[in-house]
Amino acid sequence: MGDEKKFMLHEQVLEQIPTPVMAVDKDLKIIFMNKAGLNFLGKSWEEIRGQACANQFKSIHCDTPNCCMQKAIADGKPHSNRNEIEVAGRRVPIEYFAAPLTDKEGNIIGGLEYVIDISERVHYEVQLREQASTIREISTPAIQLWEGVVVLPVVGVIDSVRAQHMMDIMLTKIAETACKVIILDIQGVPAVDTAVANHLIKVVKATRLMGSQTIISGISPAVAQTIVNLGIDMGAQTTSTLRNALNTAFDIINCEVRQVKAVKRET
Repeated sequence: MGDEKKFMLHEQVLEQIPTPVMAVDKDLKIIFMNKAGLNFLGKSWEEIRGQACANQFKSIHCDTPNCCMQKAIADGKPHSNRNEIEVAGRRVPIEYFAAPLTDKEGNIIGGLEYVIDISERVHYEVQLREQASTIREISTPAIQLWEGVVVLPVVGVIDSVRAQHMMDIMLTKIAETACKVIILDIQGVPAVDTAVANHLIKVVKATRLMGSQTIISGISPAVAQTIVNLGIDMGAQTTSTLRNALNTAFDIINCEVRQVKAVKRET
């Protein structure tokens, strides 16, 4: 098969691809774009033929070292990245892939690029982040039980992301309420290892810098034994139950709680 027929065959194959495909020369001038690409830009072949690709896509990577097409032509390797391009006056998130074009001798003569519109994917990613944030808010509520006393019940696994979220909530609550005592109840935490203990220690240190004292409640016998075996100093008062933690907190803020008997009213 002759070179011209091969080129025509390749061009026909590229035309069938449902995503935008573009070829440029070494000067980044457009030498080919399939129908999907023309429809994506809303332009005709006559309008973009021989034009600089940067003038058509107007992306944040164009004319910068981050351009995957420039990288592919420069080092002869494929590159991919996320980007944003301007189409009909609006910014569209894309994922694009660039590879070098070579002649028979293997010399680089340009580059080939195809583009995927990831608008829906980005939309879902934003929704997932918002949902995850909502779940974290629900799973780590800060409750002001008394003036000067805030309780943060924790349920589930504590990883680095959640530990940072806990710290943010506690520091914000201290700033808002000027509370003197934070009770961190970990009864709902399934296991405490070195990583979890280190996360808790960072939270305790941060609250101390804000002028608040932390009490860690919900320490089970198994958790207590684990902490002792690991030789970890939590740097905070600990109690086995939330009730004991509340009694300690009231002592710290000089608050006396008395049991009042109900008085029966005469009818």
